[in-house]
Amino acid sequence: MSFKIIASQCTQCGACEFECPSDAIEFKGESYVIERDKCTECEGAFDTQQCASVCPVPKTCVPA
Repeated sequence: MSFKIIASQCTQCGACEFECPSDAIEFKGESYVIERDKCTECEGAFDTQQCASVCPVPKTCVPA
């Protein structure tokens, strides 16, 4: 499984991109997206998903 970013809620702050340990987040078009094949849900690296923990808008980075 992976996480996804709800584009309509994303403020494009970029915090998630720099915190992602698997380099799965990038800015495409007008919003940030999480590449499913790269997302590891931070398993083995952190206890919580870093994208969700740094996002200023609750429930923007969610399980896909």
